[in-house]
Order: sequence, then C-alpha cells, then structure tokens
Amino acid sequence: MSYQTFSASENGILPSLQDLMIQVPERKLNQRLGLHPDFAHLKGTENIEDSAIVSMFIDIKGSTNLFKKYSNPTIVIIQNTIQRAAIHTCLIFGGYVHRLQGDGAFVYFGGKEINLETASKNALKAATIFTYFVKNDLKELFLEQGIEKIFTRIGIDLGYDEDVTWAMAGTGEISEVTTFSLHTSLASKMQSYAESNGIVIGENMVTESKISDDFYSTVASRTMNNADRYIFQIPEESFRYTQYDFRWDKYLKTLDFVVTDPYTGRISIKSKTLNNPTYLKPIAETNKPYLNK
Repeated sequence: MSYQTFSASENGILPSLQDLMIQVPERKLNQRLGLHPDFAHLKGTENIEDSAIVSMFIDIKGSTNLFKKYSNPTIVIIQNTIQRAAIHTCLIFGGYVHRLQGDGAFVYFGGKEINLETASKNALKAATIFTYFVKNDLKELFLEQGIEKIFTRIGIDLGYDEDVTWAMAGTGEISEVTTFSLHTSLASKMQSYAESNGIVIGENMVTESKISDDFYSTVASRTMNNADRYIFQIPEESFRYTQYDFRWDKYLKTLDFVVTDPYTGRISIKSKTLNNPTYLKPIAETNKPYLNK
C-alpha cells in the first residue's frame, strides 16, 4: 500500500504563505497520511504509547446536499479546493494531516517536542485563517461560478498524556498509527455543533491555549439550550466536559502576523516581500475554470 504524501518540496507551499512558516522544520512539511512522525515507530507493532495531542476535524456542512445541485466533477473541485486549502494552512502552522475523510480532513497538532500551549495556539491559528478564507475569498470565487452556500465547520479538542493512547489500528499495510482517545472523538462530535463557518473547542483547549474569555462562549449560550453546554458527561463520576464556540473573527485581529485594512476589513499577511491579502486564493483560482454546474 502506498501512502499519499504532501510535502513542501513536491507540491510546494504557496509562495504567499512562506512568511508564516517560521519555526516549522522542513521535516514537518514532508508527511504521510496516517503516520505522525513522533509515533511512526508503532507501525507494524502491538506497542502503545500515551502522549498528549490536539485533534482537529474539518467538515463541509451539508455536503450530501451538494449532490442535489451539482455534478460529480463539480463536487470533486469543491471538496478538493477546500481540502487543499486546509492542508496548506495546517502544514504551515505545524499540523499533521492524518486523514482525508470524504469532504473533510482530520489533523493533529502537537507531538513529543511541542508544549501544549504552542500546539493549542497553532491549531487555533490554523482554524482561524482557514475559516476566514472559506467565509470570504473562497465564497467570492465560488459565487462567480454559480456555486453558493458552501460552509465549513471545525471541532478541536486536546487530550492530555493520560487521556490519549497511540497505537496501530488495522493490520499489515491496511493500517494506520492513530489515537484512541475520548478527546479525539469529541473533536469530531464538536464540529457537528458548530454553526456555519464556525469553530467549537473543548475546555482543555481553553485551558492550555490561555486565550482571553473574549474569544469564547458556551455553545449553550448560542443555542439557548442548556443541554448543549456539555459535549460529554459521566454523571456518576461528576464529570462534565464543556464545549465552547471559538470567536475566531475576534481572535484573527489579535494575531501578530495579520494586518486588517481599516476600510475594507480585508486581512493581509505581514511580509517583507508580499502584500497579497488573498494568500490562499491561488488554490481556488487553479480550479476556477472548472467550477461549472
């Protein structure tokens, strides 16, 4: 079985994203699906390891309904555009693309050499930049081709060492090294609670990222349903785990590499050589001629 590889050297990180790649080693840009480098040695073994990680699930909202409106080739372009944008963005923030799941992606942030605060913040930055792109630049490009109402949803959670077990799932080459963790499962579940182009995070993410309370609020406060406050409960153990809406639009303006145009509200990346505000736009423009119903 051959693994699909995403690497800066083979496919190229977009030139307009290069300035964000500070402190991201080249080895972290050369990846194989289903094989986080810190745990690759578990492949082909029955060994297990406990190690903390941040899990992120990215999903296209209502993707099944796209088949009511668009042809299969058009849906291929829609999904590929979004997935490739997610891959590029996550890579430059130190993410590990673990799996492409139909219309979405599953990404890890962190590892044995990365502290939890850094891993958490990298995940939030990646999710913020990606969501901004989907809500703004990608929306405009799709609308030009008659494609509308494309939204993503993201769930992110963090599991501590004692909460995450790494092991090989499957057998032989029909396998991957993955996590067995409540918090990996919760990240997937949280994205289903996110609003259109929204991001939901678990309370461990709030704790470790040390973000201001201006940047999050309980999901229940949005839905007005108190049952949505906790994403998971074990009442007999008095365990209740809270999920939060992450206010990425406010967080975006605090990032030190972002400049916001006071007149248009558009963002651009601080750069010595580049001043292109639509730094992910080339991914969509590559497919633009084929975005037809």
